[in-house]
Amino acid sequence: MCQHPHVAIDFAVSPRPTLGVEWEFALVDHRTRDLVNAASELFDLVEERHGPEPRLHKELLRNSVELTTGICENTDQAIAELVEMLAKVVPVAADLGVDLFSAGTHPFAAWSDQLLTPGHRYEELMARTQWWGRQMLIWGVHVHVGVAKDQVIPLVSALLNWYPHLQALSASSPIWAGHDTGYASNRAMMFQQLPTAGLPFQFSDWAEFESYADDLLTTGVIENIDEIRWDVRPAPRTGTVEIRICDGVSTLWEMRALVALTHCLVVDLSERLTRGETLPTMPPWHVQENKWRAARYGLEAWIILDADSNERLLREDLTDLVDRLMPVAARLGCAEDLELVHEITRLGASYQRQRAVAEATGGDLVAVVDAVVREL
Repeated sequence: MCQHPHVAIDFAVSPRPTLGVEWEFALVDHRTRDLVNAASELFDLVEERHGPEPRLHKELLRNSVELTTGICENTDQAIAELVEMLAKVVPVAADLGVDLFSAGTHPFAAWSDQLLTPGHRYEELMARTQWWGRQMLIWGVHVHVGVAKDQVIPLVSALLNWYPHLQALSASSPIWAGHDTGYASNRAMMFQQLPTAGLPFQFSDWAEFESYADDLLTTGVIENIDEIRWDVRPAPRTGTVEIRICDGVSTLWEMRALVALTHCLVVDLSERLTRGETLPTMPPWHVQENKWRAARYGLEAWIILDADSNERLLREDLTDLVDRLMPVAARLGCAEDLELVHEITRLGASYQRQRAVAEATGGDLVAVVDAVVREL
C-alpha cells in the first residue's frame, strides 16, 4: 500500500501553560428579546469610539460577536481582560438598542431569519452543510491552554474523561425554537452534526494527527486545520490545547469557575505526563455515552468514570475533582475561582435557572432571555 507523504503541521511553542478565552455572545433586541443581525454596526461603532479592536471577532452569523483575551498567565488576568472587553462593547450595544446574551442557544429565535457574515469561509460552510449549517444558532466558550507539542495528543484524549463535568456545569441550552428539549445542552447535540465537529478521534501521537489532517485536506473535507472543529482539539497556530466543550456562559463568576477548572485539569495532566505517567483514557463508546448523558441530564447525570465501566453521580464526582485539583489551583493562583464550581452545583447551572424562570412565568420565553441578559 502506497502512502502519500503528508504535510507537516507546525505547532507553535508555548513555554508555559498560558491561558486564552473566547466568549461568544448573541445580540438580542432590548424590547422583543429576539436575535438582531447587528454585528457589523456594532463593529463599526466600537472602532469609531475605541479604534481597531483585535480582540473583538466576527462569527458565522451577523447576530453574534466574540470577545477574546490575549495570552494570559492565570484565570484572574483572563477574567480582567474579558471585563475590559465588556466595558467597551456593552455600552455600544446599548446605543444600538441591543443587549449581549450568552447561552448555548436562544429559546425562541427562528433560524430562517438570521443573516450570514459575508466571507468565503462561511459561505462555503453553508453551501456544504445546508439545513444543519443553517440551524447553528449556538454559542459557546472556548478555553486555550499552552502545551508542548509532544503532549497535546495525549492531553486531548485524557481530557475526554472530564468532558461531562465541563458540559454539565456550563449547560445552558435547554429550550430551542420555543420548546423545552428535555436536554440540559441541546447545543452539544446540534453542533456535532457538522462534519469534523463533535468528539475527537483518540490518536496515539502527533504524526497520526498530521496524517489524519492530510487526508482531510487531500479529500477536500477541510481547507485549513482550523476547520477541524472538535470539542477538544490541538490548536497548532497558538500552541495550545483548545477546550470547546462549554455552552455559552452568562455570568462572570461561572466563567471564573470554568476557566479555572479547565486550566487546572490541563496543568495537572501535563505535569503527570512530565513525570512519566501514562494518562487515563476511556474507550470512545464510553466517552460518547458520557457526552450524551451530560447533555441530557446535566448535573444529575450518572457518568462512566473509567475503562472498567465504573459509574457515579456527576455531582459527587465534581466534589472530589475540585478537592483533588486544589493543590494545582493554589500553585496557579486560582483556588478561589475553582471553589466557585461548588456554587454552580449549589445555585443550579444555567439550564436549571432558565427552566425555573420559564416555570415561574408560565412559559414566557422573553422572560427567560431577560433573565439571562440580566445575569451578565
